[in-house]
This record gives sequence, C-alpha cells and structure tokens, in this order.
Amino acid sequence: MKALHQAVFASILAFSSAFATAAEHQDISPAQSGASVQMNSQQELTSLFMAAAKTGNQDVLHEFLKNGFPVDARNAQGYTALMMAAYYGQSESVSTLLGYGADRCLRDDKGNTALMGALLKMEFSIAKQLRKVDCDANAKAPGQKTAAEFAQVIGQEKQLQQIIEAVEKNPSEAEK
Repeated sequence: MKALHQAVFASILAFSSAFATAAEHQDISPAQSGASVQMNSQQELTSLFMAAAKTGNQDVLHEFLKNGFPVDARNAQGYTALMMAAYYGQSESVSTLLGYGADRCLRDDKGNTALMGALLKMEFSIAKQLRKVDCDANAKAPGQKTAAEFAQVIGQEKQLQQIIEAVEKNPSEAEK
C-alpha cells in the first residue's frame, strides 16, 4: 500500500512538474495564461508540501526534498514547511526539514518564527530543537518580537528560559 501511495505521489509530482514546464516553454496559450498555469501548478505543489509537513507525512516530504523542492518554500500566508511542522507538533518532520537545511530563522508575514509557533502550541521538545540557533538578532524590523518577548506575551517565558538553559547545558540534546 505504501508503494502504491509513493507511486501515485511520484506520478502527480512528475505530471505537475512536466505540465508547468510545458506551459512555460510552449506557446500553447497567451504568455499571461501560461504564467498563470505555472503559478497555479507551483501553488498546488506548495500546498501538498505544506500538508505533508503539517500532517507528518515523511514519505511525501522526502519525495519533494530529494527531487529538489525548495525546503524554505512559502505558502500564501508566508509560512514555511518548518513553521507548519513546528506549529502542528510534527517533531519528525521538523528534524527532516532541518536535516535538509530549512532556515529556522525565517519569519512569516506577521514576523513569527517556527520557534514562536512551537512555543504558542506548547511543543517544547520541538522548541528545544529550534532554539539550537538564536534567531533574535534578525528581529530588527518594526513589530518583530524576539523569542523572549513573544514568550512573555503568551505566558511561556519560564518555559523558554528552561529551554535556553537546557540547550546551553547540552547542545547535542537539542537535536533530538
């Protein structure tokens, strides 16, 4: 059954990529229409990728990533797959995405990081994974909070401090 799911997904991915490429390279319609088809195809692929991160579907995540899908692709709201996985408590997906080089310091359209999503949902083991790198230096734009400021707003400052201390005490533990 797993092989069937992988075959179906691979076929969809291949067809979508081929269709987007064909629409781009062939003048089968006015240029604007071809660009529109390609954009819709890319949005559909991004939606599938985000859904895999949100639900913890490792097979689909690996298929996308091993075929060169950008690990830091964003959806219409500015979320990355890492943000989705962190928010929805998918620690294995978080590990997979970090392993493929996901940028844990990226911010969504509201200025929030994956760490902030994990803190909000009280996913402290994921927060520990994400806190391995301090992203607060990037909180320079107006309205962007540091992780400590965000934790204070949501009443999780003690938990964040414990995570920071644990990561500093045993950095290898944060990777689990």
